[in-house]
Amino acid sequence: MFYDPDINDHGLPYNPLKSCIVPRPIGWITTLKENGRVNLAPFSQFNLLGFEPGYVMFSANTHPPACHPKHSISNAERSGEFVYNMATWALREAVVRSSRLMDTETDDLEALGLARGAGKAVRTPHLADAPVAIECRHYTTLTLPGDTPDTTHRVIIGRIVGVHIRDDALSSEGKLDIPRIKPLARLGYMDYSAVEEVFEINLPEEQASESTRRKMMGGA
Repeated sequence: MFYDPDINDHGLPYNPLKSCIVPRPIGWITTLKENGRVNLAPFSQFNLLGFEPGYVMFSANTHPPACHPKHSISNAERSGEFVYNMATWALREAVVRSSRLMDTETDDLEALGLARGAGKAVRTPHLADAPVAIECRHYTTLTLPGDTPDTTHRVIIGRIVGVHIRDDALSSEGKLDIPRIKPLARLGYMDYSAVEEVFEINLPEEQASESTRRKMMGGA
């Protein structure tokens, strides 16, 4: 089948686009509210953009009539920082519950009963139970047009300035133990997945030098 995404003439009961690019890591973002309390929200529009130095992005849509950016976006822009916390199978219920917190006066970590870890390079706390937390400084915001004149997509890009990894998240080989951590991913619709299986694909020797060259040039 083929369909035009501007008119969604796919004829399906649900829009398939969000399930066509999967799995997507969940950006579980902590920011500081104006009152200094912590905001926590999950974003399925999230990913790593680069390394050396590292950048990450998360994005949210704005809608009429107010078209105010999601709290995490305005908080990151105002404070100049945010923290990504890895969402996992063990924390899945808190991830879903955090998407429903809208009160700007409360501390979301307290409301969810989640322990906080102190920031090192930023003031924003992270989730102490998250196996990985990445501290970021706001680098820039991209504003992309939505499907109507009064809607936009706001893309926050942050430069990575600190990385927390729990000791118990590491294997005996010194790697992140992904099958044990079970990171969550978004699959579109109301579907999620947890990474439980990991396998290696080793390049043949004759391709290794070309792969190394491409990596040095910034390729995949």
